[in-house]
Amino acid sequence: MTPTTQSPEEVTPDSSTAATEPPPVKKYPYNRSIVEGPLPAAVWRLAWPTVLTNIIGGLQGMVDHAMVGHMVGFTANAAIGVAWQIFLVVIVFINSLFTGMSVLVARFAGAGEKEKVDHTVYQAFLTAVGISVLVLAPVGYFFSPALLGLVKAAPEVRAEALPFLRIMFLFSSGMLIFYMLGGALRSAGDARTPMVLGIVMIGLNLVLNIILIRGLGPVPGFGTAGAAMGTVTASGLVAVFALVKLWRGGWVVSFPRHHGFGPDWTIIRSLFRFGLPTGFQGIAMNVGGVFMLAFIGSLAQSASAQAAFAVSYTQLFSLITWTSVGLMGAAAAVVGQNLGANQPDRAEAAVRVAARFGLAGAAFIGCFFLFLPNKLLSLFGMHDPAVVEIGVHLLRVLSISGLFITVALTYTGGLQGTGDTKSPLYISIISQLIVPLGICFVIQQTGRLVPLDIWIAILVGHIIRCGLSVFRFKQGKWRSISVDVELTAKSRS
Repeated sequence: MTPTTQSPEEVTPDSSTAATEPPPVKKYPYNRSIVEGPLPAAVWRLAWPTVLTNIIGGLQGMVDHAMVGHMVGFTANAAIGVAWQIFLVVIVFINSLFTGMSVLVARFAGAGEKEKVDHTVYQAFLTAVGISVLVLAPVGYFFSPALLGLVKAAPEVRAEALPFLRIMFLFSSGMLIFYMLGGALRSAGDARTPMVLGIVMIGLNLVLNIILIRGLGPVPGFGTAGAAMGTVTASGLVAVFALVKLWRGGWVVSFPRHHGFGPDWTIIRSLFRFGLPTGFQGIAMNVGGVFMLAFIGSLAQSASAQAAFAVSYTQLFSLITWTSVGLMGAAAAVVGQNLGANQPDRAEAAVRVAARFGLAGAAFIGCFFLFLPNKLLSLFGMHDPAVVEIGVHLLRVLSISGLFITVALTYTGGLQGTGDTKSPLYISIISQLIVPLGICFVIQQTGRLVPLDIWIAILVGHIIRCGLSVFRFKQGKWRSISVDVELTAKSRS
């Protein structure tokens, strides 16, 4: 009997051969060095561009201060400081959505789930822009005068601050997109792209400020308002470029091209679940700053104290806080990705590494605050003896305070990276509201409040925040937090 034959296209692999074929290797679209290899190198690789990016972000505000200080005067310094303090109360709340986004993106990136990463980024963008355009712009514009009255800004300061604040509220979308993109890229393991975009933005801001504050050729000088115009224009141009790149692809995150483009309420609810506590935390901290400005406004030398606070705390201290916030973001990303890769012990060790980096940086910058305060203040055109004396005292207190706040922020990032965003909220209410404002209130009611009393109250709040943040993280309750979402059928279509 002649055996039957099969044509080549009809031949199927023998079952024994198929069984010996190796299983397909899962391809991860993200840099695995965050969850594999030496941990200090992984933290530093993500931290240094993030730190530099946040320093650049802080320098953007310093550019505004330095230029208006030299071109307009110290009243303009006070105006920008007061306006930024108010603006940040609202903008930080909107940015809380990006914390929720970062929690999800880091977990999904650690697990190699690119589809969930991209869909989460798009939903965060959609939600934040909708809130900024439909709520932040109109409400901020009409309530700006009342907000300036709340902080008891001096009349001459209020006149300069009002146009600056209104411009920032109306055209904040570009800045929000930049913050969103930076958080998304860092959480997915790319910290260098936000750094490059930040450098471009500060360069544009500098050029535009030179033109718009003083005026150049046919362009008139807008003074303090010109600083706001330069800031929103620079961030808007960078945001447009970022949106084009997110749509076309080429970065580690992108907008999903084949998903539904409407809101996905499953994702948005998760953004609010993890983000809202961070938003309320930001509000608590900045409301504390606003009330602190009110105490400063009640001092005998209120205008001088507000100017010293605006430059020393809002700007120069940002060299420490923005550095620490960068490490906070890096810690959150490393912790989140390692939890996504089911490595909780490595996640815990990453926070300790980030805290050591932060302490070294804070000690270095604090030496300048301690030994060269007059020269630092002169960079902002501050030569008035009363302003300089108050500013020197504040900088010397902040040289110590920076050591505590940097540890507090890195451990806050660790908690947020795990998905525990409620604990930092409660800690901030205690350390940024109850303690420092309580100290100022008691002194004011029982004696005479002076600037040094306020500076010491800030230091005590930072010490308490540091202790509580470290204690909460070391309790380890974050190990049981679950982070996941399911893409809906609509979002997959």
